[in-house]
Amino acid sequence: MKRFRFTLTAICLVLLWLGWTDVSLFLRNRTPLTITEAELVKNGSPREWLHITGGYQDLLMGISTSGSVELDAFLVPLRVSQDSSQPIEVLVETRNPQVVQLLKDYYFKFDTEEAKQAYLKEHQGDFFGQRDITGMVISGLIATGNKDKLMKLAKDEGLNVSDNVLFISEGKEPPTYRGFLFLALGLLGLIKVTAMWKKTANAPQAVSDEEA
Repeated sequence: MKRFRFTLTAICLVLLWLGWTDVSLFLRNRTPLTITEAELVKNGSPREWLHITGGYQDLLMGISTSGSVELDAFLVPLRVSQDSSQPIEVLVETRNPQVVQLLKDYYFKFDTEEAKQAYLKEHQGDFFGQRDITGMVISGLIATGNKDKLMKLAKDEGLNVSDNVLFISEGKEPPTYRGFLFLALGLLGLIKVTAMWKKTANAPQAVSDEEA
């Protein structure tokens, strides 16, 4: 019984920690912060939820993160300029339907290299043009594993990635209610555990009174 109470207490503390992490993230990021790609590369990310403007995507260097035959997610460099010789400072994990379809068509729709190059020329602006990105910075203890996998994938594919590269998950937003739910569950659990400890502490006293 005592082991159960310790286990329940540990679970409640974890819930409280997760809840506070989500709630503080939500309170810091009520709306996405608008920042230019140049400012982001120069000064880093001041917040987690960003609307990035002025960046140039490089779809030709995009790599699939789907892990399956069905391609539905890509890791795409976002640059300050169209100069592809500089190390990549920002990588965007995107499931944007337009981006996914462009890359699917480029790699699988055409039978000849000439046709692929013609398609690339036709969609030059889409492959290398500016595109605003809204999403969350991949950070924190829980996201570390995912970030490490993305970094390994990028380097395995030969991308010239900066050691301080920033990963952005496009379309992701801060959790709105999850943190408050975790906090409520953690507090209720601790109240329950406290009541159980009090009941156990009072039991010997009740037995002594009966014997007397």
